[in-house]
Amino acid sequence: MSAERDSAVGEQGSDGGSRTAGAARTAAAGAGASASAAKKAASAKKAAARKPAAAKKAAARKTPAAKKAPAAKRAPGATKSAAKKASSAKKASSAPLKKAPAPRKQVVAPKKATASVPAAPAKTVAAHPQGESRTALVRRARRINRELAEVYPYAHPELDFENPFQLVVATVLSAQTTDLRVNQTTPALFAKYPTPEDLAAANPEEVEEILRPTGFFRAKTKSVIGLSKALVEQFGGEVPGRLEDLVKLPGVGRKTAFVVLGNAFGRPGITVDTHFQRLVRRWKWTDETDPDKIEAAVGALFPKSDWTDLSHHVIWHGRRICHARKPACGACPIAPLCPAYGEGETDPEKAKKLLKYEKAGQPGQRLKPPQAYLDAGGRAAPPLGAG
Repeated sequence: MSAERDSAVGEQGSDGGSRTAGAARTAAAGAGASASAAKKAASAKKAAARKPAAAKKAAARKTPAAKKAPAAKRAPGATKSAAKKASSAKKASSAPLKKAPAPRKQVVAPKKATASVPAAPAKTVAAHPQGESRTALVRRARRINRELAEVYPYAHPELDFENPFQLVVATVLSAQTTDLRVNQTTPALFAKYPTPEDLAAANPEEVEEILRPTGFFRAKTKSVIGLSKALVEQFGGEVPGRLEDLVKLPGVGRKTAFVVLGNAFGRPGITVDTHFQRLVRRWKWTDETDPDKIEAAVGALFPKSDWTDLSHHVIWHGRRICHARKPACGACPIAPLCPAYGEGETDPEKAKKLLKYEKAGQPGQRLKPPQAYLDAGGRAAPPLGAG
């Protein structure tokens, strides 16, 4: 009975009170759905509102210059400072142009040197060896020596002598005068004083009279008598064959010592006289001006065995062709190797008129030259007073 009531009550509620509760539930569910829908709509609106703001921020990050550009327009001080920087940059860039003439001189100088030189027949003017390597310098220097050896195969010392004593005296007398004048003077000197002992005991006034033609005869008389006494007292009347001994003699320096060593004893040495100094600087073998430094610099370019003959070749060339004031460039056999080509006469015909001694068909400097010189067409010099 109770079970039936319960079911009956339930049936009644579904028709009456139970219908009202279901409607309420339905209404509540609808209200919840509408509330959730409203929430979703609100969140959608917020998201939509956030998207333009994010887009604007992203655009602002991507184009920062766009925001700075207006600021620059608004700040006239920034424009002035930028203009000042631009003008200072222009000045800085234009400043090196004022210093440009210095490098131009280095570039133009070789062009002037070659342009002012008429082209000699079958000759190539050598470029200035600025920046020449050590190897190139050695090769050029040795080639010049080989060329000169072919031009002067008979080159020899241009002082007359028969023994080391005569050579050392003649070399001392050759200072500030020509070898020719010495060769014309020494025959009378050696005829009267043939040995160191004789000259050491000589009357200075008589020696001065003999040596007068050589110039500076008083100083030279003192030197030759002094070295003769030194030879007698220190070396037994014999000329020493060592450099350190020779330079101890009065009036004997390294140049004189090397002349004696190379030509009387066969020991290599470089004779740095005025001709040698002039030519090695013209050829750019060295820029040194001190004779001892020139000797060292040039000696380093050649084997020691070449030193004596090298000295003869250079000195002979300086006396015959490559003169101090008017070099005969147009008649020079080593013109293609010479950086100074063009300093002298380049016309071949005019240059021939500047040649001296055997190259010009004239007598040489020795009264008694070697036979090889005579065989090559050289002529002996006349004695003193013969014209």
